[in-house]
Amino acid sequence: MNLFEELKWRGLIKDVAGDDIEDKLNNEKITFYWGTDPTADSLHLGHYSSLLTAKRLAKCGHHPILLVGGATGLIGDPRPTSEREIIDKDILNKNLEGIKKQVDKIFEGKAEIVNNYDWVKDMSYIEFLRDVGKYINVNYMLNKDIINRRLETGITYAEFSYTLLQGYDFLHLFENKNCIMQVEGSDQWGNITTGIDLIRKKTGKDAYAFTMPLVLDAHGNKFGKSEGNALWLDINKTSSYDLYQYLINTDDSMCESYLKIFTFLSKDEILDIMNKHNKEPHLRFAQKTLAREIITDLHGKEEYEKALNISTILFEGEIRKLDSSLIDNVFKNVPHYEISNDENIVDLLVNSSVCSSKREARELISSGSISINGEKITDLEFVISEYFAIDNKYVVIRRGKKKYFLVLFK
Repeated sequence: MNLFEELKWRGLIKDVAGDDIEDKLNNEKITFYWGTDPTADSLHLGHYSSLLTAKRLAKCGHHPILLVGGATGLIGDPRPTSEREIIDKDILNKNLEGIKKQVDKIFEGKAEIVNNYDWVKDMSYIEFLRDVGKYINVNYMLNKDIINRRLETGITYAEFSYTLLQGYDFLHLFENKNCIMQVEGSDQWGNITTGIDLIRKKTGKDAYAFTMPLVLDAHGNKFGKSEGNALWLDINKTSSYDLYQYLINTDDSMCESYLKIFTFLSKDEILDIMNKHNKEPHLRFAQKTLAREIITDLHGKEEYEKALNISTILFEGEIRKLDSSLIDNVFKNVPHYEISNDENIVDLLVNSSVCSSKREARELISSGSISINGEKITDLEFVISEYFAIDNKYVVIRRGKKKYFLVLFK
């Protein structure tokens, strides 16, 4: 397959602008850009899919420019339902630096990173109206889906103008960096075409673009912080273990698509993986491969092996093999409860909200559904003491197969 055919096979092309875009991608070495606003101090897995597409193009000899929107981030693009909160400049700059470091790491220092604030900050309002606003018709803007969907509920002038700012970014990079193509998620199509239109009207030349379908989970939800399910690329926000757990539980129906989008495995390798997976889906071969490829690419082989080791320990119930630092890391997002003195197991389960009543606690203990630090407890008189705790501090309670709670001795 040539590059364009491979991108289509991987499901990475939705909308296309430019009749000869295939020839540009397959036979020339071009400069292209992908952009994001620094609305958080870390990118997430939804961004990662776009970054990997940019990385694929870079591997084929195209030059990537990664734009971090220090200017557009101060405005915020229109959301489907409401206006974004204005971000404080200091916070935005902190976010910007965090994202730059992540992009630089993913591209191993080989990507050019730019900030659109650098070319917008000295532009006066009059200049912007003359050099940008004059070329874009209001009716044209109103027909943009990203704007049109907000007309009934209301849209501010700042949000309305966002597409002009992004369009100007493309024009600036076209004129100053010979950047002829933009690559974004499909939700940015309206902004992309504004840039292409602006370039054509001001320079008389053609620009190119393609969008990628937004990556969704099995329930049709985006991978994004606005959806409440963000998987951060920052290892301190989403640990390798948490990422492994998410990926290992990927729905079977999504595995082939994710392997195409999130890995550099070849077509033959992916088809072979899916063939093995479909023969014995309970072994989760595809999910394990997906987790290995993503975590290794993001955080390195050692972090992947660490996540795999922790998962094996928990699956086998050998909690005492975890040291204090791993317990803090693995169970940081589970419910916590602090105690100062020894407690009877029934009382502890109720007080820590593991169970709603003493009756339920007794039933779960008697049925063998409660484990303490990896040991199944069936004695209703069992006492949780500091001596029993890991490092005299941690008591990990497991209810059933997957629900964990952490008790800490003060």
